[in-house]
Amino acid sequence: MVVGAGSSGAVIAARVSQDARRAVHLIEAGPDYPDTVPPDLRDGTRNSTERHDWHYRFLANRSHDLSPFPRGKVIGGSSAVNTCIALRGQPYDFDEWAALGGPQWSFEQCLPAFKRLETDLDFDDEWHGRTGPILIRRHPREELVTMQAAFIDACVELGFPTCADHNNPTTTGVGAHSMNKIDGVRMSTARYLAAARTRENLTIESGALVSRVIFQKRRVSAIEVVKQGAVERRPCERVVLCGGAINTPGILIRSGIGPRRVLERLAIEVIVDAPVGERLLDHPGAGMVLVPREGVVRPTDPVIQTTMRYRSEHGEHDNEMQLQPISVIVLPGIPLCMAITLCVGKPRGWGWLAYESADPHARPRIISRMGEHPDDRLKIREALRMARRVLDTPPFAGLSRLAWPTDELLRRDDTAWMLPGIGSGYHPCGTAPMGQVVDFHGRVQGVEGLYVADASIMPTIPSANLNLATIMIGERFGEWLRDDAI
Repeated sequence: MVVGAGSSGAVIAARVSQDARRAVHLIEAGPDYPDTVPPDLRDGTRNSTERHDWHYRFLANRSHDLSPFPRGKVIGGSSAVNTCIALRGQPYDFDEWAALGGPQWSFEQCLPAFKRLETDLDFDDEWHGRTGPILIRRHPREELVTMQAAFIDACVELGFPTCADHNNPTTTGVGAHSMNKIDGVRMSTARYLAAARTRENLTIESGALVSRVIFQKRRVSAIEVVKQGAVERRPCERVVLCGGAINTPGILIRSGIGPRRVLERLAIEVIVDAPVGERLLDHPGAGMVLVPREGVVRPTDPVIQTTMRYRSEHGEHDNEMQLQPISVIVLPGIPLCMAITLCVGKPRGWGWLAYESADPHARPRIISRMGEHPDDRLKIREALRMARRVLDTPPFAGLSRLAWPTDELLRRDDTAWMLPGIGSGYHPCGTAPMGQVVDFHGRVQGVEGLYVADASIMPTIPSANLNLATIMIGERFGEWLRDDAI
């Protein structure tokens, strides 16, 4: 039983069902579109944040009110609704996992899975695959809208190198994003299921919310599902949780696996006392908001096409920071805006998930604490000042005026003023980490037959957007489970 048909679950179901001896049941809370994909899921130039969303709310930091935290609720999960940024992260991200006790997670060991998941339409070399389900390309210069082209030219003017391929680990600098959208169409992990659907040993069930895993003598015996208002039990021998870093912890806790004090408060029998949800990792982000000159921006412009990676003077790793232009921001009742945004790839701060009910329909409280760590704010201030330098270059001259932050704020030595402008990169992970809740093959410690195989298990956060890393996790677990390696 694979729970969640998102960035990892769809991959695992497709790979395991390649062995006709395996009976695989893939279960998803959201809808399935085996024939016609709705427009919001096809359109890779825009995020889908309403129709196929879990409608979570989160507290970014102490200076914020609750705001939306988008997560995909559909076959394909968040890979079906996101911005289509296809970055892997850096070798040191995965070598960190190896150093913590899982040598199978070194970059060298993960690279074959990264290659297996993709068809890179631009590069055919030692770093890339050409036969995978996820198509990846980069916008060539002639496709860049005005702001995106100006951003590349401005960064070069400031002395940064150009980068043709951000997924080549030997590169740095500014260039077109690697993206999993082709002619504007999003390439989600639903593509893994296109061929797999015809297999007699694979069942795909949508519209079913998994409440909990049921054990007999600490061994998996069934899952409990809520479908069309009815509670049902589905017998099974093995369960792979792929609900994502927000949903998977809730299933674990309702199953009796979590912090003892939380389980006892919710009147749930304690099966395993484990730190589920106690540490939520994410990328803090902020943006320099710009008012464009008339004619510079069109509402139909792609939101993002390029990025610049660099090492912060306050950091320890190359390419741990991203500075990237947002071509257009469309908000009701507000004139079109642009932005130069930043992402802190290796933050020091972290948040947590709080559970106040055992009802499977209840939403956890997501407390992110974005930017509350002073070291993270130093990196953010440095990036905002760098963005200001970008605006002062000839390529950007006359394109826009600065709306926020003001030059006066940017000159300040303190950093607390930034908190209201710091938000999430929407890259949650680490809520059921390897080495603490699961072992380095995703097996939940203290029970038999239960695995976690999604971004929840990341023991540290990769330095870049998480979608490709999560698909890579799906590739590895799909191979291991198919081949009886775990």
